[in-house]
Amino acid sequence: MARKKPQGGGGAPDWLVTFADLMSLLVCFFVLIISFSIQDKEKLQVVAGSMREAFGVKDTARKTGIIEVEGIPIRDYMKDVSQVDQELDSDFAQERHEKREAQGPEANTHDTLEAEIEKPRQFATAAASLRQAWQEMPEITEISSNIILEESEEGLNIMLVDQDGRSMFREGSKYPYETTRRLIAKMAPVLSQMPNRIEISGHTTSGQMTADPGYTGWDLSSERANIARQILSEYGVQEDQFYAVIGKSDTEPLFPNDPYLAANRRIGILLKAEEPPLPAGHNP
Repeated sequence: MARKKPQGGGGAPDWLVTFADLMSLLVCFFVLIISFSIQDKEKLQVVAGSMREAFGVKDTARKTGIIEVEGIPIRDYMKDVSQVDQELDSDFAQERHEKREAQGPEANTHDTLEAEIEKPRQFATAAASLRQAWQEMPEITEISSNIILEESEEGLNIMLVDQDGRSMFREGSKYPYETTRRLIAKMAPVLSQMPNRIEISGHTTSGQMTADPGYTGWDLSSERANIARQILSEYGVQEDQFYAVIGKSDTEPLFPNDPYLAANRRIGILLKAEEPPLPAGHNP
């Protein structure tokens, strides 16, 4: 009896299809291994922050679209931070003081470490309080991309930056738009509750043009910084809390590779990582 010829017109055997699938999976596997072995830490932090936001892990992150540096949010425990006034019982405070006196130098070392931990927590609390204050503004969604919060060794830096098509100050003028004024005013009650000194700096872009050739970027940046100080002072920040008001013109661009970028034109309000000096005549 003659054998029947297989039908199907020369299709590939099943084992070959399976083998091809296996090779494809192996190629994908090795590509992933190579990708994970070469990491850009900054991009990884941004991706990690976006994933947390997408899956709802950080429920307070980017609700207003405010830009943050080093991932989202500035610190892991910010989601649990709230602005709550706490009062220590006087008897407990006295007992704690006596205990520290008895412990001697070791207690002082512990206090120093405790203070180092407390400062970043204060900045996290301040950042969370600022977001809450800004969320009360109906137009916050539109201007959220103009706000950058950045924590560094110097302290908590709050930057109000220009974007293409959306400036914070009138062109060539020291006077801010009304929205910018209210944005700064909302900051004042939060900053006034902090023990840290405040440094305000103004920045312009390269090639800044003004109607008066004698009026340079130095003049414009310093006057804008001083206007920001005046607004903060008007809404509650004490004069002795200000450390410096500086105009830096175009000397410190936010994006050095593109000094003409609109975002280089900004106001920086730095909450310094230090407490104000003791008043004159104070005896410890």
